[in-house]
Amino acid sequence: MSADLEYRRVLLKISGEALLGARDAGLDPEMVRRIADEIGSVHGLGVELCVVVGGGNIFRGAAAVGMERASADTMGMLATVINSLALQNELERRGVETRVQSAIAMQQVCEPFIRRRALRHLEKKRVVIFAAGTGNPFFTTDTAAALRASEMGCEALLKATKVDGVYDADPARVPGARRFERLGYLEVLSRDLQVMDAAAISLARENHIPILVFSIFESGGFAQVVRGRGRFTIVEEEG
Repeated sequence: MSADLEYRRVLLKISGEALLGARDAGLDPEMVRRIADEIGSVHGLGVELCVVVGGGNIFRGAAAVGMERASADTMGMLATVINSLALQNELERRGVETRVQSAIAMQQVCEPFIRRRALRHLEKKRVVIFAAGTGNPFFTTDTAAALRASEMGCEALLKATKVDGVYDADPARVPGARRFERLGYLEVLSRDLQVMDAAAISLARENHIPILVFSIFESGGFAQVVRGRGRFTIVEEEG
């Protein structure tokens, strides 16, 4: 294990949109490969690593028009399984031993989520990809990420985005948008900064898990963040 690590067990949250690349929907194989490279490099440092992937590139339940919400959310959870299997394939092509655990039972495809088994996989230096959110409608994959990070005893929750931190406005649309180096959990909620949903922020706060927001598109950025370096915004307890 690399001696200069700031975090030795982390959960990486990747949005489904990060897998889009230049496409309007679906998976961009180049983006999947690029993200697998980033994960592989951090795994090579000896970090115990788990991942939650969203499904918005395939189907976003909350945005489904004219569909009953619970059914739409279940379809969104199934989309995360597709993304998880795609990421698993790319990681194992790089020699990274990986397990996918789903909150919705589908034994022919992947393991069911069993906390003790997942912890054992981490101890054996396998990357564990948690699929199907929490297994319940009305909960986002952000909340699933905070829940799994808490269950796994992670030292940090890393949210991979298109930008290098949290801003007070969309930097792609607002020139001069202010970037934050550090924020408190309650400040994120009171200012409605859209880092993660309120349930995810509250779970992270209750379990004292810092949230680090960084760009997955910066080559080597993930490896820098687990060392406490590079450009990111950290959300942690005030004071």
